[in-house]
Amino acid sequence: MRAVITVIGKDMVGILAKVSTACAEANANVAEVTQSVLDEYFAMIMLVNIDNLSCSLEELQRGIKESVPSMTVHVMHEDIFNSMHRI
Repeated sequence: MRAVITVIGKDMVGILAKVSTACAEANANVAEVTQSVLDEYFAMIMLVNIDNLSCSLEELQRGIKESVPSMTVHVMHEDIFNSMHRI
């Protein structure tokens, strides 16, 4: 099972490190990451393996938000994400 994590906001040093650390603390393994900085804005989409997650997805999202409080963070199960984006 995987989850999709999105992080958007003003760019700053250490965003990827902080989000990755929050994932590691919840035992979510980072599978893929894409990120971009547009002028002063940071955008990242991350796929994480949640087979061995040690908390709920809501708790994972809360942990990530606490690590980057100025950013907008969404965590969604991959199945729900795919269902929402089918034509």
